[in-house]
Amino acid sequence: MPKQPVTDLVKAPDLATVEATPVVNDWSRVVELWGELSPREDRLRAFPETPGSDAEPWDTLLGMLALDEHSALKKLAERTGLTLQTEPRLQESASRFYELVSGSLAREHQVAGLSSDGQVMTVATSQPMQPAIFALLEERLDMPVRLVLSPRGAVTNLINRGYEQKQDLVTEIVEEMPLDERAIQSAAGSIRQSTDLLQLARQTPVIRLVNMILFEALRRRASDVHVHPMENKLVIRFRIDGMLVDSFSPPLALAPAISSRLKVMTELDIANRHSPQDGHTNVRIGTRKVDIRMSVIPNVYGERIVLRLLDQSQNQLGLEKIGMPEDLQGKLRTLIGRPNGIILVTGPTGSGKTTTLYGALGSIDRSSRNVMTVEDPVEYHLDGISQTQVNPKRGVTFAAGLRSLLRQDPDVILVGEIRDKETAELATQASLTGHLVLATLHTNDAPSAISRLVDIGVEPYLITSTLLAVLAQRLIRRTCPDCKGSGKNVHTIAGTVGLEVGHCERCNGSGYFGRQGIFELMLMNDTIRRLTSQNADSITIADAARNEGMTTLLDDAMEKVARGITTEAEVHRVLG
Repeated sequence: MPKQPVTDLVKAPDLATVEATPVVNDWSRVVELWGELSPREDRLRAFPETPGSDAEPWDTLLGMLALDEHSALKKLAERTGLTLQTEPRLQESASRFYELVSGSLAREHQVAGLSSDGQVMTVATSQPMQPAIFALLEERLDMPVRLVLSPRGAVTNLINRGYEQKQDLVTEIVEEMPLDERAIQSAAGSIRQSTDLLQLARQTPVIRLVNMILFEALRRRASDVHVHPMENKLVIRFRIDGMLVDSFSPPLALAPAISSRLKVMTELDIANRHSPQDGHTNVRIGTRKVDIRMSVIPNVYGERIVLRLLDQSQNQLGLEKIGMPEDLQGKLRTLIGRPNGIILVTGPTGSGKTTTLYGALGSIDRSSRNVMTVEDPVEYHLDGISQTQVNPKRGVTFAAGLRSLLRQDPDVILVGEIRDKETAELATQASLTGHLVLATLHTNDAPSAISRLVDIGVEPYLITSTLLAVLAQRLIRRTCPDCKGSGKNVHTIAGTVGLEVGHCERCNGSGYFGRQGIFELMLMNDTIRRLTSQNADSITIADAARNEGMTTLLDDAMEKVARGITTEAEVHRVLG
């Protein structure tokens, strides 16, 4: 017997609407059409009156046949010639389906786009008996539909993945409209209030709004995004070149929606709005990969959120790229080549300490030296080294991680931060046993690092025998090369004096574009070791270091002012 067209079979259960026709009255013909999939004729006559036959005819038929889903789909595929795919794979060419077909329709009727050749859309379904829906899909897609049979679970996964790729990932935000007040008001007007936080987070306007905020932050080179609810307004701030800038002020009613959306992205508990949480995610924007680390804390007006953005494609890990003078680079590379000892990089949070350490690691021959790190968080990824993420909840602290690394036969160890006595003592013991240790420490200048180690609890004799050098640094903003620091667009007309027209687009009117480091390197020598063993204060040690030729942070900064790299006002802002 020839295989019947699928249209004949999917229409067969539509009996309640055509009961008076001769075809439906001929129940033996219907049984013949369905073949092995048909129940007995007497049961088939009762199908139109069976509960669920209108809404879920296929599931109702399975119940009458007492067949499992897979077996029934296999028999239907054999009967109709349709393809059965138990594990269908989503293709990028199906994106048109997820753009034109609503998620609610796809989920309700169990249809998911698989692929398209530009002429026909292949659609997977676990509910084959719905010809009206297939006709609707052809109308929405403006192309014929080719059906593929798949189990319900597989179709559900396809639907989730298809709409996640369309809406939830940030792969398409480069095509978003610019983020301005009009765009924010448009998104705000489209967001529906909901008591279901997950439903609220998955609304398309919310997703578009968050995507636009992230894209705008990256376009303006922001390192952090602050979402700050206040009593009467919601403020979104970007940290650009180390400075917080008020960027947008959406309606305060959008705060829960933005918070819920960001929590979904970073896999946090959206129902927990009363405890601090930390999360992490990776997104792609075109060819750029961006790491996002999120911190949320509750305050009296809502949830305060800070996002740290790390654009992996913009990492500048070379020592020359962070503004380090050539003579200082040579000294640091010589120190890195030492077989053992401790090298400390100091400065406040956000002064580029980790970037400098990774720039130094880049000059190490990682093929002959085993380089290992313990960090919180792991911000950079460098080939040829082993990196460990601190996780206090699982017992992985800096001290515990460092203790474990020492059993891994390392040559060079990077410790993200020395915070306590145990970590400091383990670092000094590691250097005494033949390891080179690189670490960061929070102090204002290089000489203060010795006093800080003593305060933590490290014995002075251990400091004098292990510490090789201390590098202190800050980041200062560079003068904008377009407006030369004026913050204005300058146009020259017919050789006349330049006219200032509007604010500079490159620096957004700030007068600065980008940052670079200023440094002071204190090398340990006999004089400083003797003062350390005598418990001398940091002022005495600083005077001795300057007498030995140390260039201070201020000296390096003023040298860059003389070269036109930055301004005196910026130096005073950073160094006080």
